[in-house]
Amino acid sequence: MHQPSAQHTAKFRKSSHSSASDNCVEVADWQTGSAIRDTQHREHGALSFPAAEWRAFITSAKDSAL
Repeated sequence: MHQPSAQHTAKFRKSSHSSASDNCVEVADWQTGSAIRDTQHREHGALSFPAAEWRAFITSAKDSAL
């Protein structure tokens, strides 16, 4: 994982797979990767991933391989 400075200026959006309750995560995308953070605890920062790792995660999630 890396922590690009873009994380602080990235525009986070609520994940489309988050529940209607407060249990959700936010996702931000930029040219070189993506980051996720807990909506309720934004002050704890975000986890960021290079683009290739994020694509592999999304592919595995869609294929129910996780």
